Parts: sequence; structure tokens; C-alpha cells
Amino acid sequence: MGPTAAQEEEEEEKETEMSGGAGGAVAEALLQVVAEVSALPESRGPLRQMCFDLARRVKLLAPLFDELRDDAVSLGPAELRGLKSLCASLVGAKETLRSVNDGSRLYQVLRPQKFQRLFLKATESIEEALGEISLDKLNVSDEVKEQIELLHAQLHRAKESMDLHDLQLSRDLNRALNEGHCDPTILKRISEKLQLNNKNDIMKESVALHEMVISSVGEPDVSVEEMSSLLKKLKDCSLLEDLTSASIERKTSFAKHRSPVIPDDFRCPLSLELMKDPVIVSTGQTYERSYIQKWLDSGHKTCPKTQQYLSHTAVTPNFVLKSLIAQWCDANGIELPKTQGGHQDRKPANNSDISRDGIDILLQKLANGNQEKQRAAAGELRLLAKRNADNRISIAEAGAIPLLKQLLSSPDPRTQEHAVTALLNLSINSDNKGIIVKEKAIPEIVKVLESESMEARENAAATLFSLSTVDQNKVLIGEAGAIPALVSLLCQGSPRGKKDAATAIFNLCLYPGNKVVALQAGIVVHLMTMLVDPGACLVDEALAVLAILATIQEGKVAIAHSDPTPVLLKLMKTGSAQVRENAAALLFSLCSGVEENLEAAKAGGAEEVLKELVETGTERAKRKAGSLLGLMCQAAEASVSDSTKT
Repeated sequence: MGPTAAQEEEEEEKETEMSGGAGGAVAEALLQVVAEVSALPESRGPLRQMCFDLARRVKLLAPLFDELRDDAVSLGPAELRGLKSLCASLVGAKETLRSVNDGSRLYQVLRPQKFQRLFLKATESIEEALGEISLDKLNVSDEVKEQIELLHAQLHRAKESMDLHDLQLSRDLNRALNEGHCDPTILKRISEKLQLNNKNDIMKESVALHEMVISSVGEPDVSVEEMSSLLKKLKDCSLLEDLTSASIERKTSFAKHRSPVIPDDFRCPLSLELMKDPVIVSTGQTYERSYIQKWLDSGHKTCPKTQQYLSHTAVTPNFVLKSLIAQWCDANGIELPKTQGGHQDRKPANNSDISRDGIDILLQKLANGNQEKQRAAAGELRLLAKRNADNRISIAEAGAIPLLKQLLSSPDPRTQEHAVTALLNLSINSDNKGIIVKEKAIPEIVKVLESESMEARENAAATLFSLSTVDQNKVLIGEAGAIPALVSLLCQGSPRGKKDAATAIFNLCLYPGNKVVALQAGIVVHLMTMLVDPGACLVDEALAVLAILATIQEGKVAIAHSDPTPVLLKLMKTGSAQVRENAAALLFSLCSGVEENLEAAKAGGAEEVLKELVETGTERAKRKAGSLLGLMCQAAEASVSDSTKT
């Protein structure tokens, strides 16, 4: 006898619960792997570009895992299998990166094909695992889906473009291995390529070589004698250079021995270094701002020192400790640490999850790449600029804004969309706003606002809103012809696009000259339509723009011609508290000093609605309703007085 319908339903519920629990665990595991990859030191050896590319692509998966963790219950068995496969691939990629970081650089450069195969395998594994996951079945945002699709395409292309061949380095290595007394210039060049520039680097390389030999089964596939000989030559070359600066080193060493011991309370628990900008987390522990922010940005929700769960991720400056550190530095003759209060004073790469070399590679693709490379690079910059403040600073300082501005006129709609969205994300930083304007990007952004791609138009509107928060930019944006294009988007866009357009228009109309332009563009008709369209969900925005237009006489006249009283009275009866308040404020503006509008409101039954609002509305709604009733009272008294005189 088979299971009953109730039993089947119960089994399904159990499977869903188990899937939700497993889904949460897998999402946490995936985020942990990404955090571990992010915490790896940046590779400085001959494989640094391949390490950078692989690590960056792993980090790009973090938004997907974040959203999956928030909704793990919706994951089905097939999606779970795909995510587990992806987790295994990422663990493999992490181990590849770790082995390269810890390994011998000489061995890596002498056996490039071996490591090329290693990175190819890691890339293929991630690509295949992503291919097993149906994004349409995941409950994640469209932007994250788009990011993962872009990453999947990058991984596919990356398999075909892995090339470690460096002709000059190969020649230099051949001469260094075969010549008894090699030219120091050649050795210096090899040292720079392999980043073996000082005693510490060479010591680490020596240890790595030793460990490779003792851990290898049988003989290594490269001559240990050759590598040891080459390492000795590099070491001798380094020692020769060090002799020229020996006196400076002795002075530095002497100064270090005289340095006072830093009190434990002044050290960051994460870096163990003297704190420059101490901040307090919700558990009461104090950390250096840049280190705890990096911890939080990696997705951690606990206090590193106490392991307590953080009730929130906001940090508070510890001014008392900062003052004590300053006093201690002064008393011990130590240069006061430079604060990191403003973005302009901070080192751009402190919390950035991309190196300057990585940004430069993307910018080279923007400047010189074909259309596909430009599109991919602009897309990556768009995502990086969205992630954190330090990325925005680093990308702008590297010179990305002029190149992105040029791509605004790209014939490829997708490239154009990535470029304008990258500028939108960069413009969150106030200094970057100035650079965007200085590069005369506003007219180009307005052209995007008139393009065929709806998403590009909507993001262009959001960019103009961001730039318009600076007063002088309101004039420039208005003069560039943005307002008619924004009004067009207000009529044609998606709900998000209409919202972006409305907020941009509101901001621009804070400058009086732009109000007339908006009225001439026929904005009132569209705003009144939004007030009666329940599906638009933009009543608040429409009321806000109408209210600011009603501050000039031309605005009052244009709005009055659309017969607004019945609509506003209905909103004052049935709308939310905020809508009722804003509708009353708009009606008060329209009636102030305009007798015809006041009579129309009274004739439409406004008094009864206003009296109810005085009783039940917000404080501001009560004031506006009371003031409007007062105007009606005054008008009635004036009418009686005139009748008596007659």
C-alpha cells in the first residue's frame, strides 16, 4: 500500500526543510572559501597575473553566495548538487593559489607549462560547475544573474588565452644558467621579474626550494643543482646591491632597537600594529578601521577577538583611545600616525579587492581592446566600483573615467550600458563626481539617456541624479538638455526607470531655471497620470515633483489646468499617511495666492476632507490642512464683507 497524500505532503515538507538547512550550509561554505581566497597574499612571482585573474573571478561569486544564503530554503536538490560541485572547484582553485604563493618561483618559471595546466584545470572546473547551475531556478537578483553570466563567459575565454611565455625572461634564464659569470644586469632583470629583490625574498625562495625537494617523490622534474646555482647568483647580486646601502640599514636597525614597546591596548587585535584610526564594533572591542572593515567586507558576522555575533556592522570612532595614542607617540618621539578620516587621505588600495596592476589591465582593454574585450572590461569595472568605496577610489585614480566616458558613445549597446553604470557607481564618491564633470561627460550621459537601451537610459538617469547632488551640476545638466529626455523616460520607462527619472528631475528642479524647462517638456501631464495609476507605485515621487513645480507661478498655472483637485482630495482620503500629507501640502501651494484654485478646491468638497485630516493626519498634514482651511475662511469672510458693502 503506497503512502497517502498527507504522508507525501509531510515528506515533501521534510525534504524542503532539509534542503533549506543544507542550502544554508553550502552557501556559508562557499562564502568561507571566497573569504579564504580574499585573505591570501597577493602573488608577487612570475605567475602573479594568472593568480590575480583566478582570485578575482572567485571573488566575483561572492554576491551570488550572499543572496543564496539569505534565501537558502528555495534551493532544490539539483541546485544543491551544482553548488556543492562549485564549492569543490573553488576549494581546488584556492589550493592552487596557495601552492603557487608558497612555492618556488624559480621552479614556476622553469616549468611554465605545468602551471599553465594547473590554472587551466582550475578554470575549467569552475566553468563546468557554473554550467551545472540553472540561474533561472535560483531566487537571486537580475544583476547577480547578469554578473554570473558575464563571469561564466570570461572563464570560457580565459581557457583559450593562457600564455605564460616571456621571451626575454627565457633568454635571460638560459644565459644565467649556462654562463659562469653572468652579467649583473641580466641577473637584476631576472630578480625583478621573479620579485626576488631582497634577502627576505631569497630566503623564502631557498626554503621553498628545499621543501619542494624533500616533498617530491623521487627526483624533481627539474635540476635542483641548476636552480640552486641560479639562486646563488641572484643572492650574490642582491648582496652586492645591499652593500651600497649598508650604512643606512645600520642606522635603521639602531633606530628600531631604540623604539619603545607599544602598549597592547594600542595595537589592533587583527594586525598587531599601532592603530591609526581605532573604531569600536558592537561588542565593544576596538580595531584598526581598515582591518575590521576588510573583515566585515569579507562577509564575517562575528567579532574576531571574542567570536560574539555582531548585532550590526556599523563602527564607531574611538576618539578617547586615538587621543591616548597621540599622546603616547608625542611622549616617545614617534611620528604621529596619519589618520584616515577622508577618502582623499587614504591609500587607495587599503581595502580595495583589486590591485593597481589589475585595474591597469582592465584599462588597457578599454583603451585598446576589441569590442568584446571593451564590453567585458567595462562590465568588470562596473561590478568592482559597486562593491566598495576603496575600489571606487582606486579605479578613478588609475584614470578609468576618461576611458569610460569615451565608451558612452560605443555602437555596442551593452558596452554603453556597462560604461554608464560604471560611472554611476564611481559617482558615489564625491571626488569622482568632480572628475566626471571635468571630463565633460554630462553631455555624453544625456545622449545615453536618449539611446535605445532602456537599462542604459535608466542608469544614465540615476547617474545624473547622483551628479546633481552638487548644486553647480544642476545647471550644467539642465543646459545639456537632460530634462526633456528624463521626462520621456518618466513616460516610457519601467517602474525603476520612472523612479530614477522622477528623483533626478526633482533634484534638478531645485534650481529655478530647470523648473520652466520641465514644464515646457510637458511633465505635468505625466505626473498627474502617475497619481491615478495604482500600478506605478510612484505617487510620492509625483507629488514631490509637482510640489516643487508649484513654487513658481507658471507651475501653479500648468498644474491647475490639469484639474488636480479631485485627484488630490481622493489621495487625502485614501492614501498612506505620507501621501495624504504631501497631497495636502501640494493643494495648499496651489491655493496660496490663487483665488481660482481656492474656489475650485472648496467647490470640490475640500473642507470636509481637510477637517478630517486635521484630526487624523501627521503633524505636517495637520498644519497644511489647517492653513488651507484658514485660507478658505478668509475668502468666505472677504466675500461676506464685499456683499455687505454692496
